[in-house]
Amino acid sequence: MNEQIKQIAERLVGLREALDVTPEEMATVCQLTPEKYLQLESGTVDISVSVLHQISQAYHVELTTLMFGDEPKMSSYFVTRKGKGIAVERTKAYKYQSLAAGFAGRKADPFLVTVHPKPENEPIYLNTHPGQEYNMILSGRLLLQINKKELILEAGDSIYFNSELPHGMKALDGEIVNFLAIIL
Repeated sequence: MNEQIKQIAERLVGLREALDVTPEEMATVCQLTPEKYLQLESGTVDISVSVLHQISQAYHVELTTLMFGDEPKMSSYFVTRKGKGIAVERTKAYKYQSLAAGFAGRKADPFLVTVHPKPENEPIYLNTHPGQEYNMILSGRLLLQINKKELILEAGDSIYFNSELPHGMKALDGEIVNFLAIIL
């Protein structure tokens, strides 16, 4: 499995141990069975941003700290230069680049997300997380499924939605899709 996923898994174990929380309690926060949660800690399966977001909200830890391992330090402003945001490629299909990782106490988490095309017959992976989400398509065409409704978004289109509803995405036309995602 991807080295970055193993590092995220190690941070989850470290957080759980530092907080003296059982795997069962963490599983409840993530709305997973204890067995599924322990698979995440093993570093052998993908860890969705929605699960990390649930943990960050429940335990008041910066989402980007879980994803990238760095503690934010800035409180006035934080600049991310083009192509310089901290990135994690959870799978070959998705890459998340944080656009505000160095700003402490964020009210939202902005990411530049890159979605690679998958085989046509591959199902869309759905996830949920507390709060709301804003996506603006920068390039490509994206099939976004929200609560069983399928929407096609093109460059320049944007959507704001309740992220507690099951949602997932797929790049269309065999092309890479880039979009701005803000998780609130």
